[in-house]
Parts: sequence; structure tokens; C-alpha cells
Amino acid sequence: MQLLQKNYNIEKTRSEKERLEKQLMDPSKIHESERSRLYSELEYFTDYYKKILNLDKKIDQYKESTELSKGEDQELAQMAQDELQKLEKEIGELREDIKQLEIEKKVQDPDDDKPAILEIRAGAGGDEAGLFAANLFRMYSQYASSQGWTVELIDSNTNEAGGFKEVIAKIDGKKAYQKLKYESGVHRVQRVPVTESSGRIHTSTASVAILPEASEIDIEIKPEDLKIEVMRASGAGGQCVNKTDSAVRMTHLPSGIVVSCQETKHQAQNKEKALAIMRTRLYEKKREEEAAKRDDLRSSQIGTMMRAEKIRTYNFPQNRITDHRIKKSWHNLEEVLDGALDEIVKAVREAYIREIIDASNE
Repeated sequence: MQLLQKNYNIEKTRSEKERLEKQLMDPSKIHESERSRLYSELEYFTDYYKKILNLDKKIDQYKESTELSKGEDQELAQMAQDELQKLEKEIGELREDIKQLEIEKKVQDPDDDKPAILEIRAGAGGDEAGLFAANLFRMYSQYASSQGWTVELIDSNTNEAGGFKEVIAKIDGKKAYQKLKYESGVHRVQRVPVTESSGRIHTSTASVAILPEASEIDIEIKPEDLKIEVMRASGAGGQCVNKTDSAVRMTHLPSGIVVSCQETKHQAQNKEKALAIMRTRLYEKKREEEAAKRDDLRSSQIGTMMRAEKIRTYNFPQNRITDHRIKKSWHNLEEVLDGALDEIVKAVREAYIREIIDASNE
């Protein structure tokens, strides 16, 4: 038992398990999303606790066998010693698992299990910026599909070239916000536009915002605080124009935040989607205000890694994608734009975690 206590602090693991169980004893004190997170965390600790006890029992057995067979049965002693070496390897693996779990707890965000709201807006570069925004939306949609997530379009505004001036969508699935939240920032593309006859390379930008979807529990909006206007939907070149007042523009009077939605032909559905986005933006505003009040590393990340001005460049002539936050490049641009984003997402998240751990150890 002493060996395992030293390596894994079995008493700490047991107390953490008991703490989680007590929290879950009174469901009235925690929200549904928080309860789900706690159950998941409890499952981890229970699993590791069982592994620790099992390893502890085996080690005691083989140590006893080794002691009993000393000077009597060398073959049995060697077998017991071999088994102890295997257990030592398991100990190393378990140590790494628990270390990773502790790291995850340090960077845990209560919003990680929520659906993500994706907002992409064309920046500098005219029509080419709109086309790049469309490329990014397709990239995230393809990536979501590869993860088994669903993508629901909420609002979009196209330009004459067929790109997006703005597009908003909900991405729902396991850990959607956790995996995508570091994609927020300005994305830059360097390529020859299809409209460029001289073959000159242009630089254009698009901004990406990833927000956790807020529920009614997170944000309560009073009806008297909303100004709701209805109008006819419009589309590029006169296309997709409705003959009924189905489009909705919603203004939150206390904050001045404005949200529009015209994606469906039904006013009630557009109003519901607009309200969901309004709730999410108010929740993000609240999160940022609370983070600004805290003097900790996590709040500082909002102004650096999570909100960097220029986070990534997509260079077509060199078939290169560079993430400027972690100073790392990949040379499979077309594959990434087709949704093979997992390697980049993991690399950025790991760099962020290392930064958190290094800061906490100072």
C-alpha cells in the first residue's frame, strides 16, 4: 500500500471521489450541465481508484510470493519478480493517466460540455474575404461532421461572389465548445483570387468567434428589455427573398446588442433562434466582465491565446498553414480546409494547457 500511496496519493483520490459523491447527493443545488460534468468526473476517479486498489492487492501478493520462495524455489521467485516488473510498468502508465486527469482539472471550464456557437465574418479583402469566410465555414462544418457533431445554420448574409459577409451556426456534440474554443480570432489567407487576372497574390481576412451556447438558466432575459422588429428576408442578387415578414431583428435595450435571423420562412422559428444567439452573446459579455475582475491566468488568456488578433495564416502558394500563437506550421492546407483540423486543434489546446501548468508552477 505504501508504494501506491507515494505514487498516486490514494487518500487524495479517495477523498476527491467522496467529495464528488456528496455534491451529487443534492441535485437541487447544481444545474443539469454541471451535474453531467460531475458524473463524468466521478466516473474517472472511481475508475482510477479501483485500478489503484487492484494494483495494490497484486503487488502485495507478488511481494509475499517472492519473500516466501527466497532460497527455496528460485523459479517461482523469478516468476514473481517478472510479474512485479509488469506491475511497475502498469504503475507508470497509471501515473501518467492520473497526471493527465489532474492537468485537465486545472484547465477545466464549466462551459466545455456546451454546444458551440460559431460566428464567421468577412474582414479585409472585399469579395475574396467573403469567399474565405465561406471556406472557413465549410472547414468547420466538415470537421464537425468528422466528430459526429451536428451543424445548424442560424443566420447568414452572402455577397455577390457567393461568399459570406457573415454566417452564424450552432455546433452541437460532445465537447464541441471545448475543442473549438481556441479557434476564436482573425484568420488570414494568402492566395490568388479567382477574379485576379494578373496572378497577383492577395491577403484577406475573416474573423472567427466561438461562444458557448447559453441556456435560460445561464441568462434570464426580461421581455421588456427586448425590442423586436420583423421584416422581409433578403438575399444576394434578389434571391431567397420572402414575401412575408419572416426575418427578425432583436435589440437588447440595456446592452445595445443587436441580433438578426432570417434563415427560416417562419417568423416564430427565426425569433427563437435570434433569442438563443442573444442569450449567448449576453452570456459571453457576462463571462468577460467576470474574468476582467479576476486577477488570474485564465482571465488573461481571454486577451491573448483565446482572443489573439491574428491567430492563423493559410498560405496557398506554399501549401502552408501557420498558427502564430504556437509558432507551428503544417503543409496539408487542402486537407485542413476539407475538415482535417484535429491535429491543429489538439496542438493549440496542448500548448494552452502547458502555459497554464507552467504558470501555476511558478
